[in-house]
Amino acid sequence: MIKLFRFLKPYTVLVLIGVLFLFAQAMAELYLPNLMSDIVNKGMMQGDTKYIMQVGVKMLIIALGSSACAIVSSFAAARLGVGFAKDLRNSVFEKVEGYSLHEFESIGTASLITRTTNDITQIQTVFIMGFRFILYSPIMCVGGVMMAMSKNKELSIILAVAIPVLLLVMVAMAGAVVPYFMKMQKKIDRLNLVLRESLTGIRVIRAFNKMSHEKERFHDANKDLTDTAIRVNKIMAAMQPIMMLVFNGTTIAIIWFGGLSIAKNQIEIGDMMAFMQYTMQILFSVIMVAVMFVMIPRAQASAVRINEIFDIKTEIKEPSTGAESENKQASVQFKNVTFSYPGSDESVLKNISFESKKGQITAIIGGTGSGKSTLINLIPRFYDATEGEILVDGMNVKDMKQSYLKSKIGFVPQGAILFSGTINENIKFGKKDATAEEIEKAARVAQAYDFISKMPDAFESPISQGGTNVSGGQKQRISIARAIVRRPEVYIFDDSLSALDFKTDALLRAALKQEIADATVLIVAQRITSVVDADQIIVLDEGEMVGIGTHDYLLENCEVYREIVSSQLSEEEIK
Repeated sequence: MIKLFRFLKPYTVLVLIGVLFLFAQAMAELYLPNLMSDIVNKGMMQGDTKYIMQVGVKMLIIALGSSACAIVSSFAAARLGVGFAKDLRNSVFEKVEGYSLHEFESIGTASLITRTTNDITQIQTVFIMGFRFILYSPIMCVGGVMMAMSKNKELSIILAVAIPVLLLVMVAMAGAVVPYFMKMQKKIDRLNLVLRESLTGIRVIRAFNKMSHEKERFHDANKDLTDTAIRVNKIMAAMQPIMMLVFNGTTIAIIWFGGLSIAKNQIEIGDMMAFMQYTMQILFSVIMVAVMFVMIPRAQASAVRINEIFDIKTEIKEPSTGAESENKQASVQFKNVTFSYPGSDESVLKNISFESKKGQITAIIGGTGSGKSTLINLIPRFYDATEGEILVDGMNVKDMKQSYLKSKIGFVPQGAILFSGTINENIKFGKKDATAEEIEKAARVAQAYDFISKMPDAFESPISQGGTNVSGGQKQRISIARAIVRRPEVYIFDDSLSALDFKTDALLRAALKQEIADATVLIVAQRITSVVDADQIIVLDEGEMVGIGTHDYLLENCEVYREIVSSQLSEEEIK
């Protein structure tokens, strides 16, 4: 958790103010029993009403001051904890955004959600309570011991027995629950994963009538988490009665031995009452620290998980001084590119070389698992090539700042992703300052304008989370419009025309051709009809480029391409 203290730097002044008021509150509370002792010894025993009133007013003023200090310190603790959590959550999100797809998948979506929410909340809670208790309790404990000893050293022997007993209980409890807290966070990950899969896959679950199976999965994950939480709470539940036993036993001991001392005129009644108050303050401080020691292990387990996010060294290295291309060539070139996924012994792509120039449409086709999507994922640096170079505008993508590289690319993923909001907001996701005319033009090119204009609110029509209130083809066309509106130098379509009918597909490609005079287009497709008119077609087979050229050239010279064509078109259509 110490590694995370760097996020406290912006709140240094707030920490100092909180500490100052906590110290003032502690001093006030330590002084009050002393005044109470004076009232009993000098006021009540001597019947001096005036003295009682004077000291009583003084106690009231100090108590009000202590309350004011408590309010200020609590406010400082809350601002500190919430601000710390906000900055930490932002940093975690920014770090995750810089991950390659491999690093993102290595932790998992469900775990990242848990770490960004539940884990940070655990740390935030400890910081808020810790700021109050860990700073306040030692002052009260040490100050209380000093004040108690000043009243009667013989009775202080009772504290020498009570405090070690409480500390032993605290250490034993912390040691017992620490292993369970780490397990609990992992079980929350598992519960989150099952719940997320059930919600996102609800259509498949219902289609295959697997509701009972999913209920059982969720029940198992939920029960596993519940059983662990019950075990932890059983251990923690034993803490309160043990501490109360020590607490009340100490009180009885003070009254017993204090009464004997009063009978022998060795101590006054007021001093014994003050000693009892100081003892309660000391033991209460130890109990507060004990509570913190139970909470800290869970926060520490969460801190370890948060630090794992920061400690991962990203595979995608950001250049310190990113170069920028002076000539807008709008070209993409692969030079002997080989790629294998981290941890894999086999290469997914092997010695790929080609160039897509300005104004050209390059289509990539091949069987399932041939490496088509992997190839285009290397261009925006979702992964980095293992060997070889990938050039955009004649520059190696590894030498460019990621923000600069991605500003050149309009990417349409294989699975169309829409965000909650309006159609207008989803299209503007590609270009924040896009005008209404640019949005409409992009929608027309993407063949989305007709169905958008028929909606009740047109471009202001709402899109639900994941785009579940529009069809698959409509989602793809809105995604394509999002890429077109930014007018990039490089368009990448990862099998993003698959949900379109043949007519819409043809209209879109025809409209797109007029828009790309100053850009290059790479299309991954399964359908031959989507690639026949491309300027060049790249044929992949098991990660190797087995053919490149036009449709007619490949029909004559590439066996793999002929097989793909014959599997989709009849002899008459081929001719």
